[in-house]
Amino acid sequence: MHRRQANRLGSRPALRYKRHGLYHDISWEQYRADALACAAALVDAGIKPGDRVGVLSENRVEWLIADMAILTAGAVNVPPHCPLSARQIHFQFEDADVRWAFVSSVDQLAKIQHIRAELPNLQGVVLFDRDDAAGQGKAAVLSWAWFLQHGRQILARTAPELARREAELASEHLATIMYTSGTTGNPKGVMLTHANLVSNATASLEVAPVLPDDLFLNWLPLSHIYARTCDHYQTLAAGVTLALADSAETVVLNLAETQPTHVSSVPRFYEKVLAAVVCNDRAETARKLRAIFGPRIKWLAAGGAPLPKPIGEVFVAAGLPVYQGYGLTESSPVISFNRLGRNKLGTVGLPLPGVEIAIGPDGEVLTRGPHVMKGYWKNPSATTAAIGDGWLHTGDLGEIDAEGFLSITGRKKDLMVLSNGKKVVPTEIEGLLLGEQCIDQAVIYGEGRNYLSALIVPQWENLRRAMQENGTNVNGQPEVNLAKDPGVQAFLRKRIDVALADMSNWEQVRKFLVLPQQFTVAAEELTVSLKLRRNVVLGKYAAQLEALYKE
Repeated sequence: MHRRQANRLGSRPALRYKRHGLYHDISWEQYRADALACAAALVDAGIKPGDRVGVLSENRVEWLIADMAILTAGAVNVPPHCPLSARQIHFQFEDADVRWAFVSSVDQLAKIQHIRAELPNLQGVVLFDRDDAAGQGKAAVLSWAWFLQHGRQILARTAPELARREAELASEHLATIMYTSGTTGNPKGVMLTHANLVSNATASLEVAPVLPDDLFLNWLPLSHIYARTCDHYQTLAAGVTLALADSAETVVLNLAETQPTHVSSVPRFYEKVLAAVVCNDRAETARKLRAIFGPRIKWLAAGGAPLPKPIGEVFVAAGLPVYQGYGLTESSPVISFNRLGRNKLGTVGLPLPGVEIAIGPDGEVLTRGPHVMKGYWKNPSATTAAIGDGWLHTGDLGEIDAEGFLSITGRKKDLMVLSNGKKVVPTEIEGLLLGEQCIDQAVIYGEGRNYLSALIVPQWENLRRAMQENGTNVNGQPEVNLAKDPGVQAFLRKRIDVALADMSNWEQVRKFLVLPQQFTVAAEELTVSLKLRRNVVLGKYAAQLEALYKE
């Protein structure tokens, strides 16, 4: 696919990235040439078809080139998430028997150096950043510039071998091993094939086609399957330009600079953007939202976590359709997706072409089709538990309505049962709370208890403004003090009750803790894709939650 697009599109821009304050374009033909040079260097370094190669890097153009080079050489990309510790990276690299690795910076390199003595099969490391310590030839760490130049010089004699590998590459061959971010125990390596990735990218384009002058802005981590398929491989399949944001902190600025037509994101981003502009004047809120996303936006994609329906309604009313989809790493990832003319807020859309969805006897969402993983790496028992009769058991609870739209009602393992036998889906209640503009994050608690409690992180700026409009000025007071303030707690009490007004009696939040700071990836409270690590969060605040039931 990559070779065909390079031959077809030639000098048209494939990638756009910012460096030293300026944007640079890489054409399709240059993209392919660099990937071939890198692949040639990998072959010369002894990488054989099926060997695993690690990529430990933040999003950058070298990540994309290295990925295509690894696949071109017939090898398998193993991309750990950058925030992981050296110990966590060691587990993945050792488990996958990684032979070579690309790393972005000296900080990431330090992690590899810390564990390298324990990875005897790791034969070489290539550093993307320019660093005088990175050597040439047979040095312990090679520079990216040297590696590519070496590949260019030997490409003529390596080309026949690369052509042979491409000819022998089959759709069922392994393309990547992506480790799931489990909340307990070691993560499992999800094996995805070339067929998995190509089928998912092309099926997604069938229901959400793009035009030649469209531009995608990527900011979600490419080490996560959501961005890798929906940004990287979809733009590759469509032959359109992919622009890279500087970082997660600069997305709003990068939106203004690149003027994209499509952005894939997680609900958390949309919640934060809305919280920053929301006001009592709906027309003004809509105007500010449109100004942030720019005049060329056609639609926004939401995935990775539930999108609160009130958030989606505000965006749609502003002329910014948000299409929520659903999937998981084991399904490459997209299973279902809303789309133009078929967008039902509160659902995760209709299945992709070629994808089947069913609801099991216990309410679990099942799926089968070309998107389902090959299995878990070196873990046949976990594979057998996850895939039965060709159906992937997602672990999510869901419903399919009369029109075929899928709704996710919760995680099977997160379903709470109160002491009175009543069942509660915490994500449903959390979604309603997140629709309240003064609440930034919320976690429901109550397994085996006689009522629900919650951890509440306010959207402090909105809360200060709303309380001031009600006659209470709390400006200037630090969040750590406000979290304990009875007036703040009483104010939030009213907001929570309004948000949950339509829920049943046992689904009401009776007591709550106000937390001064957000949950973060650094504190391991969120995954790298900003999903809540519920067990970690509830474990951290177990004593305070327990105290609520003793009062």
